[in-house]
Amino acid sequence: MSASRTERLLNLLIALLNTQYGLRRSELREKVYHDTTSSEAAFGRMFERDKGELRQFGFDVETVTDKGWGSDDPATTRYRIGKESNRLPDVSLTPAECTVLILAAQLWEQAALGSAARDAVRKLQAAGGLPDAELPPGVQPRIRPAGQAFEDLVAAVHTQHPVSFNYLAGSTGQEETRTVEPWGLGSRFGQWYLVGHDRARGDKRFYRLSRFTSAVTVLDQESFTPPSSFNVRQQLAALPELPVRHALVDVADGALLGLRKHAGPAAGTEGDITDAVAAAPRPGFDRLKVPYRDIETLAEELASYGPKAVVVAPPELHTAVRRRLAAAAAFAAAPVPPIEFPRLAPAKRSRKRTSEDQLKRMLQLVPFLVHNQGLHISEVADRFGITRKELEDDLRILICSGLPEGYPDDLLDIQWDDDHVYIIEDLDLKRPVRFTVDEACALLTGLEALNGLPGLAEGGTLESVTLKLMAAAGEEGLKAAAVSGPEVAPEDSGTLETARNAIRTGAQLRLSYLSPQRDAVTERDIDPQRLYSMDSTWYLEAYCHSAQGLRNFRLDRIQSLEPNGRPVSSAANPAGGFPVKLFTPNDDDAVVVVELTRQGAGLADDYYAERTAALADGHVLAEIRFGSAGWLPMFVAQHGGAVRILQPPALAAAAREWLDAALARYEDHPARQLD
Repeated sequence: MSASRTERLLNLLIALLNTQYGLRRSELREKVYHDTTSSEAAFGRMFERDKGELRQFGFDVETVTDKGWGSDDPATTRYRIGKESNRLPDVSLTPAECTVLILAAQLWEQAALGSAARDAVRKLQAAGGLPDAELPPGVQPRIRPAGQAFEDLVAAVHTQHPVSFNYLAGSTGQEETRTVEPWGLGSRFGQWYLVGHDRARGDKRFYRLSRFTSAVTVLDQESFTPPSSFNVRQQLAALPELPVRHALVDVADGALLGLRKHAGPAAGTEGDITDAVAAAPRPGFDRLKVPYRDIETLAEELASYGPKAVVVAPPELHTAVRRRLAAAAAFAAAPVPPIEFPRLAPAKRSRKRTSEDQLKRMLQLVPFLVHNQGLHISEVADRFGITRKELEDDLRILICSGLPEGYPDDLLDIQWDDDHVYIIEDLDLKRPVRFTVDEACALLTGLEALNGLPGLAEGGTLESVTLKLMAAAGEEGLKAAAVSGPEVAPEDSGTLETARNAIRTGAQLRLSYLSPQRDAVTERDIDPQRLYSMDSTWYLEAYCHSAQGLRNFRLDRIQSLEPNGRPVSSAANPAGGFPVKLFTPNDDDAVVVVELTRQGAGLADDYYAERTAALADGHVLAEIRFGSAGWLPMFVAQHGGAVRILQPPALAAAAREWLDAALARYEDHPARQLD
């Protein structure tokens, strides 16, 4: 949509909202469109497109015909929009319910449903349904979607468009192209799955997003109808968990303490591993028996260990790890593109803002201003995540919009001469429109994910706020059942509770921690600041007195955690409180330039790229700050050809050496078959 079309649609909306008996198409053409040049047929097509756009924004355009002779004549048909049919119902929440709802909305952060969650909360605020609530101190659970594929699939599920992608089949290990009607997307066993109808196979199939080997192509010229009452969580609940199997892995002497923690010695085992295979590891290595359920998940972990771990058996795991290493090495050795970033430009988001975004924002802006009179214009812009100039462009369109051929009092009246924004005339746009399917999905899926989170979403509060939101969302809430996130409850609730209490009381903690970078267990005194999660993996951000800086500790790597009897120091309270971003940047961070393929483009958001630049082949340059650079060769190997380091050159060379050394191990270390 062009800016002029945005203004035209807004005027059409106001005209149809403020007519009791409806307006004929000829009246709309003359008074709203001011169309005198196009043919009747051309105008008719434009009008139908505009009605479709308004329906997408939640407004049902009604047709009114006169009874009797000529009632089917388009010239006598009148159009209007009911004042109540499109509006968000009143939602009254208690402070406790509001706390849970805000946590659910924040789960998505900046991911696919993050902007939808913020829009939904803004609508509830505009409707006066969100009382002041005190969020739990220092606790920020998050959901981590599976990269760009997640973004594209959510859009395809909600718009009901088929998709096409390359997929690594688990049964054959071969890469195949699949065309699928996506019914739903959900998380189970720590993995994201797409559930849909495979057109080539003519049946329902489950696809693990970690096995996608290409970007998702949305076939937006086609559509489909999903099964009625489809619920992706119920579908995934029937998916059986993979059985526990075992792999033989040679591990360098004294290395990889984390892997050794859940593995056992191979020597002397019985059953599925023969004595011949279990014997004789290569010099300088121990042979371990590693339990696993999914080959690709274990392959990702083992690939990150580079030359420190080599798969002995089974052959399919050996192949999966070697494939990742080979892809990473090939990408690392490819010609380096010119490294140029736009000057002073922020990291680009996955989708550019459009005029459609502007109209949606303006429809939220009017009720927001009605309920927040006198806010400073900079604060309003911050609330909507836009610049002051973008906000002023919105306001200028709004004040030029109103009833067709109306008097000055029939225009939207908004004033901001003193930088404080007031709205005097709202032309019945003061109530927010109902939730879109994305907004309903973001909130309801987030509430579902909080189930079982200790001390935050227990009792009846979670259930009551869910029922209220379901009632407000209506039909769009039912469609939200097509997406289901992971539950964010941690495996070890005791460690979480110890950290929460310390944050609440300002107590310093003594920490025993298994550091994968150092491959050692270290003892530290820390000042805890906040807890956050990525799905069910929880992290504790704290000021580490040993490192003299902020560090992030995974809860499942904490060996012990207890108060040391001292209060937190002043170093634990930086100005500005808790940062908005996870992985807080520090002055001593390593600044690294990486190249990301389309499949790995989501890593730019995951690691808060400070600058990005698109390349001609669809790849992305990203400049990212990392607290420690030593683990980055592991990071490159883990992602198997989706990322490579370009700068600094020494770090890029170290990553290539790491990959070459790992591949050399596999060249002279053939796989063995388990009996």
